[in-house]
Amino acid sequence: MRYAFVTEHRRLFSVRAMCRCLHIHPSGFYAWLKVPLSKRAKEDKRQTELIRQAWSESGKVYGYRKLHDDLLDQGEQVCPNRVARLARLAGIKAQIGYKRRPGNYGGKPSVVVDNTLDRQFDVEAPDTAWVTDITYIRTQEGFAYLAVVIDLYSRRVVGWSMQSRQTTDVVLEALLMAICRRKPKNRVLIHSDQGSQFTSMDWAAFLRAHNLEHSMSRRGNCHDNAVAESFFNLLKRERIRRRTYKTREEARQDVFDYIEMFYNPKRKHARNGMLSPVEFERQRKLRPEGV
Repeated sequence: MRYAFVTEHRRLFSVRAMCRCLHIHPSGFYAWLKVPLSKRAKEDKRQTELIRQAWSESGKVYGYRKLHDDLLDQGEQVCPNRVARLARLAGIKAQIGYKRRPGNYGGKPSVVVDNTLDRQFDVEAPDTAWVTDITYIRTQEGFAYLAVVIDLYSRRVVGWSMQSRQTTDVVLEALLMAICRRKPKNRVLIHSDQGSQFTSMDWAAFLRAHNLEHSMSRRGNCHDNAVAESFFNLLKRERIRRRTYKTREEARQDVFDYIEMFYNPKRKHARNGMLSPVEFERQRKLRPEGV
């Protein structure tokens, strides 16, 4: 395994330096190179390349569980532990999360409604319950503010908006996109936190006009809106924190690429049975009634 590690990283580091760190002799490494690869070693190499390709196609964010599922989709006979081992040797790993900055968040809200959702994040039909939230993205021009609306049924982002100011307009635009895209036939529960954007008169009037029922998280309890928080966590660790944006428009284009080109149509979700939100909805729609 140590010889394989040196081979994998010889373009990045000196062979002698790696041999010294791994306590192996360079002559032994070069002798090993001349020996023909065993059948298992060849298979390791082939599947490592498949893993690397799947990892690259995910934007270099997938961990071994989703990589294992990708290989199964390609018809490979491989167990999760083997994928984890090969990924580790190749230096392939998932993006890790980050901690929220300490501090006191928000003031006293003007209007509070009941927490009707009550953390019931698993729903049986699309457009039954949506969650919404807002976050900021740092650019060299200043902050850009992103609002999203997520359907709890498939975890699909059904509406989003970005603006330079953190006003009610940004969340209203995201919600309007969701309504135009989904055209819900029944009353939808829309859950938010107690941010000022969601306690305004304009927000309340918009919900009444479009037959939406408002639910609101309890004060200071981020777990009541965990699905939206989880999406922002994914977005920031998988994309935003790996970029430096010169302009707000550049950030907007990258968010569009993440949501519309990767997250919704491609990103696997364990909750969806390792299906993307779009594919989860498509397959459920094709299923016969009662199955």
